Amino acid sequence: MTVRADESGSAPAEPGDQIWTIPNLLSVLRLLGVPLFLWLLLGPQADGWAIVVLAVSAATDWADGKLARLLGQTSKLGTILDPAADRLYILSTLIAFLIRGIVPWWLVAILLLRDAMTGTALLVLRRYGYEALQVHYLGKAATFCLLYAFPLLLLAQGDSAVAHVALPIAYAFMIWGGALYVWAGIVYVMQVFALVQKERATV
Repeated sequence: MTVRADESGSAPAEPGDQIWTIPNLLSVLRLLGVPLFLWLLLGPQADGWAIVVLAVSAATDWADGKLARLLGQTSKLGTILDPAADRLYILSTLIAFLIRGIVPWWLVAILLLRDAMTGTALLVLRRYGYEALQVHYLGKAATFCLLYAFPLLLLAQGDSAVAHVALPIAYAFMIWGGALYVWAGIVYVMQVFALVQKERATV
């Protein structure tokens, strides 16, 4: 596994092998909310309840990271579950929004292409014996923007005063989040490329 130094210059602690931890349970709760979130968007189109589910997901996303550090319960499973939940929420929301005509197809295509690119890079990384790289701050910022854009886009549906206020803010978060999401993907691929080049140079 690649160990990267933090801002103070010291290496972060290796995640443990714990499974039944509070942060992991919160991540599982977030994952279980994905099908409910999709059903609310595409079934009854209960956008208000969908926003509630998304808000609970965002709150547990913040809480599991804080609790993992506070309780010393950082785990390898957690490093998989946490980003997996983020990706599933982003993917399911984009697909639902595309079906409902809330976002254009080309935006969904760009973001899906980014995920395919990073997924391929991860497979290459594992081929050389490395585990997934730590989440880059750009990726965290992108996820933050997108998870704010999604409920605002739902609020922007209709002709109410709230919708007119929410629409430009939603577009701003969507543009920032989309740009950062693609940028983070490019940075990830470049990091993988650098590691592969280093491995090849030592052979």
